[in-house]
Amino acid sequence: MNFQQLKYVRAAIQNNLNLTEVANHLFTSQSGVSKQIKELESELKIDIFVRRGKRLVSLTKAGENAALVIDKLLNEADNLKRLSQQFAHENKGRLIVAATHNQATYVLPAILVRFREQFPEVEVELRQGTPRYVVDMLLRGEADLGVATEAIDEFGDLEAYPCFTWEHVAIVPADHPLATMAEPTLADIAGYPIITYNPEFTGRSQINSVFEEAGLEPDIRLTAMDADVIKTYVRLGMGIGIVAQMAVDNGATDSLVSLPGSNRFFRSNTTKIAALKNSLLRNYAYQLIAMLAPHIDPSRLTGERPQRSTERLAPLLPFDQRPDLHFGQSLPRTPHHSDAPDTAVLPSLHKR
Repeated sequence: MNFQQLKYVRAAIQNNLNLTEVANHLFTSQSGVSKQIKELESELKIDIFVRRGKRLVSLTKAGENAALVIDKLLNEADNLKRLSQQFAHENKGRLIVAATHNQATYVLPAILVRFREQFPEVEVELRQGTPRYVVDMLLRGEADLGVATEAIDEFGDLEAYPCFTWEHVAIVPADHPLATMAEPTLADIAGYPIITYNPEFTGRSQINSVFEEAGLEPDIRLTAMDADVIKTYVRLGMGIGIVAQMAVDNGATDSLVSLPGSNRFFRSNTTKIAALKNSLLRNYAYQLIAMLAPHIDPSRLTGERPQRSTERLAPLLPFDQRPDLHFGQSLPRTPHHSDAPDTAVLPSLHKR
């Protein structure tokens, strides 16, 4: 039995039993993967997988139990490596952070600037994707930390820590008709085409439910993966953008304004940072968690000081009350009616 065999078994499970994907992922041959798994089964005297011909189709009952043990063994092996690194090079190394676009673009820059000042010899690698991508990177052990709003607190194998709360806001070009209104209603916003996130991103389901509960049917004219793309098309006059608050507070300010009070229409979201449960992180990884979630004592993160059931954490602050997360200039609020420009977008952009 060797660790390579255990890694092949875990990779097969993670890749839906597709040995071609396993071989590609681990830069080896499919026949080599199959041979190593069979040798492990022979040594253990159990069948880990049910087969049809050469294909793996499912785990056996014994295989399900073996998979749990294999995960623990590989995780502990990783912990042993990190432990040696912790003592040999306490503040030097590499940190892989998986994050969604909003977090990587609008939240992490201010944090990582401070992190670099404190740990100048740590190389940070950012990997961006959907919330599910962030989860997969963590579960596969390919990222040390994951930062996202959705998905990462839905998996028992991950330890997720809340960082801050935020809402969505509506943005328009400065010469848009709604920019002349002191406080547009949700119905006013629904009267125009909407540009917002793809369904799998950043609370899109919550955006939909807000309109549904108000009895409104939004005209979702264009969707995109990130706020920068949404802003581009809002600037072109294609519709009203609905984006995450941090994309406004830390985003580009040219030619766009946020509609005052538009955040009141949308539910609060919580950004979280997560790591694989029971994994031993390097000291600087715990410090990055503490920077994003300062209400959590770093000694609790490392297990040095367990939290007592009667002990309360500091309150979770909203994004606009976290100056340590701000690095850009906010989009200007729309002016009052008397100060607003006397121009409008093309009439054809209004829903008929």
